[in-house]
Amino acid sequence: MTIKELEKKANKIREDVIKMLLEAKSGHSAGSLGMADVFTALYFGDVVKYNPKKIDWEERDRVILSNAHICPVWYATLAHAGYLPIKELKTLRKLGSRLQGHPSRIHLDCMETSGGSLAQGLGIACGMAYNFAKIDKTDNWVWALISDGEMNEGSMWEAIMFAGKYRLFNITAIMDRNNIQIDGYTEDVMPLESLREKFEAFNWHVLEVDGHNIDEIVDACNQSKVIFEKPVVIIAHTVPGKGVDFIEWEYGWHGRVPCPEEAKKAIDCLRTLNGKIKSENE
Repeated sequence: MTIKELEKKANKIREDVIKMLLEAKSGHSAGSLGMADVFTALYFGDVVKYNPKKIDWEERDRVILSNAHICPVWYATLAHAGYLPIKELKTLRKLGSRLQGHPSRIHLDCMETSGGSLAQGLGIACGMAYNFAKIDKTDNWVWALISDGEMNEGSMWEAIMFAGKYRLFNITAIMDRNNIQIDGYTEDVMPLESLREKFEAFNWHVLEVDGHNIDEIVDACNQSKVIFEKPVVIIAHTVPGKGVDFIEWEYGWHGRVPCPEEAKKAIDCLRTLNGKIKSENE
């Protein structure tokens, strides 16, 4: 896909996220919309090695979503990648659905692990990376999607310290640095900066990107795979609610979903964006 095609794909995924949340009447809007470009880059920018026709393919990369509440954007991405029917997306959070409010490996077998409690995913990802690099000695790569709000948790720093000690070169963490969490803006709740200096102090290589520049994201992911002496974190600076003007930067939308009128307005915003991308291609 070209960059413009990837941008349009990301906005289509955002549109599906809005429809899913409207149908479910619960879920998380801001982070799901904000990470659409990152997930698009991973699955459609030739970054993650995967095969939807062979879920248990041993050579596949492992993708772990630590901030599991933004799973609507992951589900939508997986549907576009061929793991499940697009129409199934509207079963989000429904009784008996495979698409639980947080990823459940028991319900959806393409999940590498279940999620829910924040700050658990990076530790799991580091354990997988250690096993591949030090025990099995295979080439499998581990992609850990994490959030800035999770950095308030001590278990995150334990995992960061572990990866740094063992020089886990086969893990790339991608942080959704959107500066919000459920209680407000991160720097008001618990100041995090300088994240670069903190990760570097724990022996990680740090890359920073515009989390909505798909070309930058793909390039950073590819760079992370040729740094062999230490783990890599990509700090993706994102806008919560990206693409929907009345949601962008509003932390109140962290765990809020649109009503029908808001959903229509949101979809109109996204379709207008895609129309502009089409015009640029002509």
